[in-house]
Amino acid sequence: MTITRRAALGAGFGLMAAPAFAQAPSTTHTVGVVVSLTGPAGRFGQAAAKSVELAFNGLNEAAGSAGIAGGRLGFDLRDAQSQGSVAVDQARQLVDLRRVPAIIGGIISSVSIPIVTSVTGPSGVVQISPASSSPTLTRMATEGQTRGWFFRTITSDALQGTAAARYAMDQGLRRLAIIHVNNDFGVNMVNEFRRAYLALGGQIVQSVPYNQGQASYAPEVTQAMRGDAPALYLVSYPGDGTNIARTWIQQGGAQTFLLNDGMNSADFIRDVGPRFLNNAFGTSSGTVTTPSTEYFRRAYPAMSGGFSAEAPAADRAYDAAAILGLAVAKAGRFEAGPIRDAIREVTGTGGTEVHAGPDGFRQALELLRGGQRIRYVGVIGAVEFDQNGDITGPFRKWRIQNGEITTVGQMTTEEVQAVQRQLPPR
Repeated sequence: MTITRRAALGAGFGLMAAPAFAQAPSTTHTVGVVVSLTGPAGRFGQAAAKSVELAFNGLNEAAGSAGIAGGRLGFDLRDAQSQGSVAVDQARQLVDLRRVPAIIGGIISSVSIPIVTSVTGPSGVVQISPASSSPTLTRMATEGQTRGWFFRTITSDALQGTAAARYAMDQGLRRLAIIHVNNDFGVNMVNEFRRAYLALGGQIVQSVPYNQGQASYAPEVTQAMRGDAPALYLVSYPGDGTNIARTWIQQGGAQTFLLNDGMNSADFIRDVGPRFLNNAFGTSSGTVTTPSTEYFRRAYPAMSGGFSAEAPAADRAYDAAAILGLAVAKAGRFEAGPIRDAIREVTGTGGTEVHAGPDGFRQALELLRGGQRIRYVGVIGAVEFDQNGDITGPFRKWRIQNGEITTVGQMTTEEVQAVQRQLPPR
């Protein structure tokens, strides 16, 4: 794999080259990875990059001297810096100069959207995001803007916003203020939440957007506190979110929080202070436990350099890389069109179930070489991509207590959709 000097220096984050295996193929198939190693989403991107490394190492080990489509999988890691313009520049270099047929990334929707509109869609390059959840990406697909090249291994916020509203009401949070990041992700998440929450009988006292990277968020917090809300729904990332939560607490705000999936972070808990977060609740895209889940829980912490297997984006980045690698094997060619078509073939129903890790990948590659169908059942469970590149799945309900994040339940897709059927027309 290759790491750009900008990424390695900017993030203080590096990856060792994948270990060499006996009689490994001399050809390397290089995939682009454009994730945020710095900026508000930096920790997510760092965790995701280690997941890609783990998945590709397992695939290469399983393939042995035969390789995957005649080569070893590698990746060129680029830092999006949590900025769309930077991400587009890095993706453009990968496509135009490195001629990559596929890109894993970005992490946040405000990065993934410009990549697909400016680079991967027009160029006919596969893009798989492990963490971009904006409903805008679904709309873009239905309007033909993604041109069928975009996939994601996370559920849309159109579902998560509804799940968060139901969970809030179930926890007795019937009145709250909102502070949210003012980008495509934050705006869409809050719109979906608001629609469901108000229909379920909730009351929003204030809703305040903020721009990223400010030295102080005191004005936004002061505005959100008008009306004396007994809880705060904070839609953010750990960096900015930490500053906002601390300011809220310092100004006397209620220590009851509803949080989005990205705030499921040990760094956030440590930096805010565990004693202030004992009444904090949140939702994340859920998982169905499989042999792949168990493998990832064992293997990832040992090689990740300090990341937990529960780190946001880690599990979904692993599955994105595994699906992509298996699609290359199915296609038999390291070319964008065949890879795109094979993604649905290695995840669709009807094939032999295979799982993560070298042993699971070895079985998968043997089946593919024999002309048989497979269905990869990954760390987050079985996924199937619809015509828009979206997946559906359950949602994890969690809370923070004594500095630990604890799963308290799961909300099925059917339960979320049942709530949506009760909502008034848009």
